[in-house]
Amino acid sequence: MEGQEEQPPREAGTEPIATAGGSEVVPRVLPGEPQNLSDVDAFNLLLEMKLKRRQERPDLPRTVTELVAEDGSRVYVVGTAHFSDDSKKDVVKTIREVQPDVVVVELCQYRVSMLKMDERTLLREAKEISLEKLQQAVRQNGVMSGLMQMLLLKVSAHITEQLGMAPGGEFREAFKEASKVPFCKFHLGDRPIPVTFKRAIAALSFWQKIKLAWGLCFLSDPISKDDVERCKQKDLLEQMMAEMIGEFPDLHRTIVSERDIYLTYVLRQAARRLELPRASDAEPRKCVPSVVVGVVGMGHVPGIEKNWTTDLNIQEIMTVPPPSVSSRVSWLAVKAAFLGLLGYGLYWMGRRASSLVLSLPAAQYCLRRASEAWPHK
Repeated sequence: MEGQEEQPPREAGTEPIATAGGSEVVPRVLPGEPQNLSDVDAFNLLLEMKLKRRQERPDLPRTVTELVAEDGSRVYVVGTAHFSDDSKKDVVKTIREVQPDVVVVELCQYRVSMLKMDERTLLREAKEISLEKLQQAVRQNGVMSGLMQMLLLKVSAHITEQLGMAPGGEFREAFKEASKVPFCKFHLGDRPIPVTFKRAIAALSFWQKIKLAWGLCFLSDPISKDDVERCKQKDLLEQMMAEMIGEFPDLHRTIVSERDIYLTYVLRQAARRLELPRASDAEPRKCVPSVVVGVVGMGHVPGIEKNWTTDLNIQEIMTVPPPSVSSRVSWLAVKAAFLGLLGYGLYWMGRRASSLVLSLPAAQYCLRRASEAWPHK
């Protein structure tokens, strides 16, 4: 028809793929169709598609901090609130905009199961704190660290119950989106949780442990979704961190500052230049800067920025110091007091139960009959 531009004939086995610059025709693999592309050619084709989708000037959310490595690699750190729908949207938008080579999340191997659980299962698991979970935590981390972990799980369960939302939604979204990006690797970037808890417990004095446990046990303040979203504001977050530092500075060091160092180390390891495949060994090596997306809690972003250009040594933050003499003595005193109270409680209950039983008419009758039947001298 006149006035309409004639479209060129499309070859069989092709379909349009949307890219940043519009639609383009890219070969599509059909079943049973012979392929003449080598592995290197196929890799280069997919890499070219990925680079075309990658925005040179991405439109990123306000919660994203951009860091640049010495070799030109770029890291986009998404600061999130762990119970937030907006954080999930920020993660999805960032990954789609920059098409990363690596995605790093604030999880360790002990918490990786939450990536594959559905929201309903996670919601139920977060609300249920059973004796089996307590026993598993104690076996994994020791008595004190296990109890502390269960208390923190209680806090998480309290927030889950208040908001009706399972934690870690932004990590699950990152896992899904990373699987859609060609050649994108997915890394766990957090320090193993047993190390964190053991170092946290070792850093606290006996009375600090009691004070912290007491505060966590009786946490019942209502939390709204607006409260969680306000945690994405740096001014409010820094105020909360300042209050925490004033009360438990050693706890802040082990749970926040040391993990800032570990997360920074993993992000820097991920942000290395990528070597492109070669058709033959005779071709020169070619490397390009990588793009990394890090998904971490907003409280870790200032520490990652601070540590980005410093020399890091993670060996010292991976060791668990032995308990001090005062801690061992205090723990033995607590165990002795607990066993003493338990023994006294059993003794008091036994006396009370025997008194109640002997006061029953049937028991009185049996005692009289036994007394009458007993031969008197």
